[in-house]
Amino acid sequence: MSDSGPGRRAMRTASAVSLAAAMLVLFGACASAGTSNTPPASVPATAPSPLPVSASTVGTWGDTDDATAPSLSLVADGTLAGTDGCNRLTGRWEDEGGGRIEFDDVASTRMACEGVDTWLSALDEATVDGDTMTVLGDDDVVIGSLERTG
Repeated sequence: MSDSGPGRRAMRTASAVSLAAAMLVLFGACASAGTSNTPPASVPATAPSPLPVSASTVGTWGDTDDATAPSLSLVADGTLAGTDGCNRLTGRWEDEGGGRIEFDDVASTRMACEGVDTWLSALDEATVDGDTMTVLGDDDVVIGSLERTG
């Protein structure tokens, strides 16, 4: 199994910060050279999402008609919304390839949820096999599964 968890996430965050700093220096140098901020006609005004997205992962997972059932909606732009059966979830997701999904920056409300198993709020990664998403928590431990509903 792949290495995941806080160490991997910290390394990815540090890499992203370093890349952002390098881009700021590069763009700052271009701006100080007196170049125009208008992109050339051959460059689209909006860049495509840098996240690889698989059509097999985009969509709704879980029973959205049951307010006490966990569900997730994965949007092609890399955002997610859902519920653990009590609390609302929002965040980002990335298709890692090979049927593996990484969840990032997931935030949740923190309501008291008597009688509801809120396992989905512990999501970290998932695997997709056909119409079944197996949700993994820390250390690749299976915490539950969701069926595709849309």
